[in-house]
Amino acid sequence: MSKTTSTGAQHAADSHDLIRVHGARENNLKDVSIEIPKRRLTVFTGVSGSGKSSLVFDTIAAESQRLINETYSAFVQGFMPTLARPEVDVLDGLTTAITVDQQRLGGDPRSTVGTVTDTNAMLRILFSRLGTPHIGSPKAFSFNVASISGAGAVTMERGGQTVKERRSFSIVGGMCPRCEGRGTVNDIDLTQLYDDSKSLAEGAMTIPGYKAGGWNYRLYSESGFFDADKPIRRFTKRELQDFLYREPTRMKIAGINMTYEGLVPRIQKSMLAKDRESMQPHIREFVDRAITFMVCPECEGTRLSEGARSSKIKGISIADACAMQISDLAEWVRALDEPSVGPLLTALRETLDSFVEIGLGYLSLDRSSGTLSGGEAQRTKMIRHLGSSLTDVTYVFDEPTIGLHPHDIQRMNNLLLRLRDKGNTVLVVEHKPETIAIADHVVDLGPGAGTTGGSVCFEGTVEGLRTSDTVTGRHFDDRAGLKDTVRKATGALEIRGANTHNLQGVDVDIPLGVLTVITGVAGSGKSSLVHGSIPVTEGVVSVDQGAIRGSRRSNPATYTGLLEPIRKAFAKVNGVKPALFSANSEGACPTCNGAGVVYTDLAMMAGVATTCEECEGKRFQASVLEYHLGGRDISEVLAMPVTEAEEFFGTGEARTPAAHKILERLSDVGLGYLTLGQPLTTLSGGERQRLKLATHMGEKGGVYILDEPTTGLHLADVEQLLGLLDRLVDSGKSVIVVEHHQAVMAHADWIIDLGPGAGHDGGRIVFEGTPGELIAAGSTITAEHLAAYVGD
Repeated sequence: MSKTTSTGAQHAADSHDLIRVHGARENNLKDVSIEIPKRRLTVFTGVSGSGKSSLVFDTIAAESQRLINETYSAFVQGFMPTLARPEVDVLDGLTTAITVDQQRLGGDPRSTVGTVTDTNAMLRILFSRLGTPHIGSPKAFSFNVASISGAGAVTMERGGQTVKERRSFSIVGGMCPRCEGRGTVNDIDLTQLYDDSKSLAEGAMTIPGYKAGGWNYRLYSESGFFDADKPIRRFTKRELQDFLYREPTRMKIAGINMTYEGLVPRIQKSMLAKDRESMQPHIREFVDRAITFMVCPECEGTRLSEGARSSKIKGISIADACAMQISDLAEWVRALDEPSVGPLLTALRETLDSFVEIGLGYLSLDRSSGTLSGGEAQRTKMIRHLGSSLTDVTYVFDEPTIGLHPHDIQRMNNLLLRLRDKGNTVLVVEHKPETIAIADHVVDLGPGAGTTGGSVCFEGTVEGLRTSDTVTGRHFDDRAGLKDTVRKATGALEIRGANTHNLQGVDVDIPLGVLTVITGVAGSGKSSLVHGSIPVTEGVVSVDQGAIRGSRRSNPATYTGLLEPIRKAFAKVNGVKPALFSANSEGACPTCNGAGVVYTDLAMMAGVATTCEECEGKRFQASVLEYHLGGRDISEVLAMPVTEAEEFFGTGEARTPAAHKILERLSDVGLGYLTLGQPLTTLSGGERQRLKLATHMGEKGGVYILDEPTTGLHLADVEQLLGLLDRLVDSGKSVIVVEHHQAVMAHADWIIDLGPGAGHDGGRIVFEGTPGELIAAGSTITAEHLAAYVGD
């Protein structure tokens, strides 16, 4: 229908074709004003840290979400996350925003691909209706519902009299009673906790931190529950029970009130509850030695009770269905012809077909959601939007091509265009030229990162970007060439009979002393080969994109250990305690407790974070800020970007070699724009991985394993990363990279290509050799795309 009325004038309702942003100042944005066309595909580009996410997610999407939340009743708002209004003067023409980001799906052991996409819920209903023998409601097929029953007397008032009645109830759940629906059981190897031939007095405990004389040791030796001079193997049953499993008990030791608890639960709480990555190396080594994880012997890892596994449809149980590759499950569901559950089967088919269409057909529904990569998690979240009938919605994507082989990027592009063609506004933050090329409109932010970014450098078409003199424009057609000569291997890491996940008995020798790239389409088995078959022993440093455990108080300075030498340098120059220079310790501003902001919860209304008036957001007491190092106080140092801090601690009065070394490593991995005090919670997946890499580079490891280090890297920064990888190899390290970026493939000394497809169509080595040999052979999907990239 025409947008004009019978008189030829435009209808007022059709004049709102733009999203107008005026005066955006969120994070590092410098008064940004832009107009974004609606019902078009707009791509936001710029170097890491230039302000793309601040504009798209923290301004446009955040305000849309806040306005929608305000339409709910005060009661409902009380259960919703509280959102503050972004720092922006005018936001006009917004539509409902649906954000699809790279945040990993919850790592809860009960969360699977099936539960997060509601596919399991549909399967449970299907089996409760059609499964034979019939065992109960959908709850009977859920591994999150335990079977319970009870009986007792109920007292109630009836007709002015108190009446007692006997009542009983029972719920049939599908949870395996042994592993409680987790699929695995863990066991603590007691021989690694203590030497039972010795007594506590002789130092029987071999746990880090439990050495004789320490408080942990005294808690047990002076508890009075057993004789500290008696060898543990001679303990009575009662004494051993108290030593290992006793419930928490308050007691006095050396005049101090303490809580005694059995050794096993104490270890579980103090060590096993922590993220393995965040443990100190000696603790991590102890945990790896003392804890064994094994598949639950009762349910064989299916998480389901025997009853749930016994009910079948055409010989397939719900456990079998969830273990199938999704593309195969879609075929099985398509073959079911049961008019009684027709609408359910239609919805289930559509959801499973969406998995296949989006390139996730190789997953299975019982795959733990915490094991999905950032890109897989993002595509899993897209599933529910693909078949949606909604139009005039704003979809916001954060690098949707992450973790995708060049072969799969075309598929993703088609999906983005399809969402646009349904009449939606699609906003994409992206670095890959293949996706930037399909944009109707491009917004390039920069020119640099952090404080040097936050401005719009270019707005217009892709052709206009190519000819513009911005960093993105200049590097848009960059292509890394093949190296003239490749390094020769100095040895090999032998892998034999690898069969983790979909690997099919893979035998491969990964060369050492060179840059090895392991590639292949998404789901071909790359991560399974690297993380499942290469033992993480002494000398192997594995750096993935997993979340860094840390609150909003954690920042690059605390995470990398950089704050330690800085605090000591301040303390030495000023003759005071180092603890004064920690915002989490003695130096913290008393009003905001060192957070820099005061969080006010307004119940059902949006909570407000206001800058602390006492310290003006500096996080420290005023007296601490009077101490200087090289003319700067501690808050000014934490506000410095890495590049400035590197110069500051490199020379002059502030020269601190220990700090300078860490800052050099942060600069090397392309994080020069981060400020030392930026909260870790604001970092992207790629930034987190590079921060881990900078931390690990100080270790003695001889083999580095990197998982897609180009994630979140601008075209201009990929070159710097290649230089870093070269420096690592030239210094005698072996570098193994799981990667899809053609620039890294072209730069490799050796390529191992897995495939030919994904899931059970993959899991085999389809090529081993140099990049030049791969192109010459031209036998794989990777070879075709690499040849096109280098222009052969």
